[in-house]
Amino acid sequence: MSADIYDLRGLNCPLPVLKTRKRLETMPGGSRLWVETSDPLAVIDMPNFCLNDGHRLIETVTIEGGHRFHIERG
Repeated sequence: MSADIYDLRGLNCPLPVLKTRKRLETMPGGSRLWVETSDPLAVIDMPNFCLNDGHRLIETVTIEGGHRFHIERG
């Protein structure tokens, strides 16, 4: 299953989570999205966001300058 990449590099907490929430709300359940961030706090914030909002964090990958999160909309 392919997933779009949502580039949120350069944004700091809480913007990556807020923008990811807004983007996922427009997607059908089961859709997947890669979210790229440069905010070091995202490794804490994104898993908590997924858990609290009922989404599935499939994978977290360290990339140059940040992280990439593979999320399935709940």
